[in-house]
Amino acid sequence: MTKATIECERNADVIIVGGGSAGALLAARLSEQPARRVLLIEAGEEANDPDIWNPAAWPVLQGRSYDWDYRTEPQAGTADRVHHWARGRLIGGSSCLHAMGYMRGHPSDFQAWVDATGDHRWGWDGLLPAFQAIEDHPLGGNGLYGKGGPMPVHLPEDEVSPVAHAFIEAGASLGLPRLQGHNSGQMIGVTPNSLNIRDGRRVTVADAWLTPAVRSRANLTVLTGTRARRLALDGGNRVRSLEVVGPQGTPEQVFSDQVVLCAGALESPALLMRSGIGPHDVLAAAGVGCLVDLPEIGRNLQDHLLGAGNLYAARKPVAPSRLQHSESMAYMRAGDFTAIGQPEIVVGCGIAPIVSECLQAPAAGTAYSLLFGITHPTSRGSLRISGPELGDRLIIDPAYLQTGRDRDLFRQALAAAREIGHHDELAGWRERELLPVSFKDKADIDDFIAQAVITHHHPCGTCRMGRDADAPVDADLRLKALDNLFVVDASVMPSLTAGPIHAAVLAIAETFTRGMTAEG
Repeated sequence: MTKATIECERNADVIIVGGGSAGALLAARLSEQPARRVLLIEAGEEANDPDIWNPAAWPVLQGRSYDWDYRTEPQAGTADRVHHWARGRLIGGSSCLHAMGYMRGHPSDFQAWVDATGDHRWGWDGLLPAFQAIEDHPLGGNGLYGKGGPMPVHLPEDEVSPVAHAFIEAGASLGLPRLQGHNSGQMIGVTPNSLNIRDGRRVTVADAWLTPAVRSRANLTVLTGTRARRLALDGGNRVRSLEVVGPQGTPEQVFSDQVVLCAGALESPALLMRSGIGPHDVLAAAGVGCLVDLPEIGRNLQDHLLGAGNLYAARKPVAPSRLQHSESMAYMRAGDFTAIGQPEIVVGCGIAPIVSECLQAPAAGTAYSLLFGITHPTSRGSLRISGPELGDRLIIDPAYLQTGRDRDLFRQALAAAREIGHHDELAGWRERELLPVSFKDKADIDDFIAQAVITHHHPCGTCRMGRDADAPVDADLRLKALDNLFVVDASVMPSLTAGPIHAAVLAIAETFTRGMTAEG
């Protein structure tokens, strides 16, 4: 990036920081108005690794050059382990890395957002138009699902592994309803996962929204290889400029009427803190002067965990997944396969021997896994900066499994996985259960879970929206302390949705664009 490049963008109407799932969608939608000049700033480069579009390759993408590969602090609740958090550093962001599951969430998930904000736009009914605008669903046009939207929602049929089919039959025989995807508003039940795949290929958010026609718009500029270092305030309640650092390492200032942070649940609060916006004590410890004391920035960090350890030796070879390995998720209430309502736990079918790094996996094709987890953890962690510069590491503490409720529900999730795994419908595949081994007491179960859990890659909540005085962001996604700064990504979620959060992040971004479009 040269100074000349920056000079021509000094008068952008909107600067979007982060070219991931929310940022790519916003760039496309906000630049639909030719008079609005949009500048999209992304730390990474364009996606060019062919493995990105191979659905089955997604686990091996982690750790490559376009993965931020964050590390958590050692977690007391998970046997003092440090967890790797894969986050996309490229145009398309984590939509280029994740497992492609598309699950809107349960209506009760969004009622919690309404309760937090007092705004019905964030409820199930309020978000429905945004979901429909996003989707190209095979059942679309029926008033529930979208048709012709940028993002395909694939309902697998012929590609589903016979192991996953047996898993679905086992769940149904225990009383779980059979569903046609997880997106109708009823999540409790069994079904193949809905996926963002078209013609056997992953569809990233960049593929869906930043098409060649969009990228050719004269009013849209995309700067790659460029990091946002800090925001400069005007001495009042507005952002004056944004300092960025390009490939040459030279800081430059860019100016805009509005700045929208879409850098995700880690980098959006980190940018605010480097800019002197955040908890006074955290900033002081990092050597940053506090300009705006917002104690909740970086707090309320949440993530889903999955137990990767209920492992079964197969009595016949298990063919590789033709999808993305974890082919079916069964959501349910804890302790009752027949109960309905908001899910509490989840069991997934992995067409591979999926285990954490603490456990020994047998050879591919000889075993399969049942993953298990809880949908709404009550443990809350935090994110802090360690210093004022881009190279200073982020201190990430998700506080995994720190509440008794979370530990109790994880035990029940493991019990549900084992009950499904030992059911008659899986007898044709099950030779024997390899993991876990026998337990003497509850402490043994907890020790096994602590070693088995892995991240489900759903960090959120660090700039939560809410109407209470402590919430950093209001219902319009404006940072409360500043008039022209907005946060539009997973960090604004007050609480987790029941399943993967990607669909909800897209709906948040689409809903925000509708407000911006109405303003002109």
